[in-house]
Amino acid sequence: MTDDGVGVRVVQCLASNYVFPAGVTVLDGGTLGLDLLPFLEDLTHLLIIDAMATGGPPGTIARLTGDDIPIAFETKLSPHQMGLKDLLAVSILQGNASPETVLLGIQPEAIELGVELSPPVEAKLQTLVEISLRELKEWGIVPDKR
Repeated sequence: MTDDGVGVRVVQCLASNYVFPAGVTVLDGGTLGLDLLPFLEDLTHLLIIDAMATGGPPGTIARLTGDDIPIAFETKLSPHQMGLKDLLAVSILQGNASPETVLLGIQPEAIELGVELSPPVEAKLQTLVEISLRELKEWGIVPDKR
């Protein structure tokens, strides 16, 4: 779905260019739905990268934490976003502690059938990877470069 695939592209960049320490999972969870529940058990930190309505022009990056994250999913850009909100709620209902969560969102230009990112989102892909690495470093996670 064009720009809705930005999270997948960040995951691909991270997985192909870095080796992460044990206990860190880099995962494309975009369409896994409830199959993601086991990955949420015993988490202390969760970084989500996704297309999101930021209110800015295409390619605008926003960082949300805490109570601001569910608000971001009120404006659905794609069907899986509401599933993520529900998934996190179910995980908490199952007794899992709410992990420290950061959502890195980027304003899409297009969400339609296709596999290519729009030019404004493609131009920010490396920036999203770098921001993701900085977020992980704040949590004490420093992967080795391949």
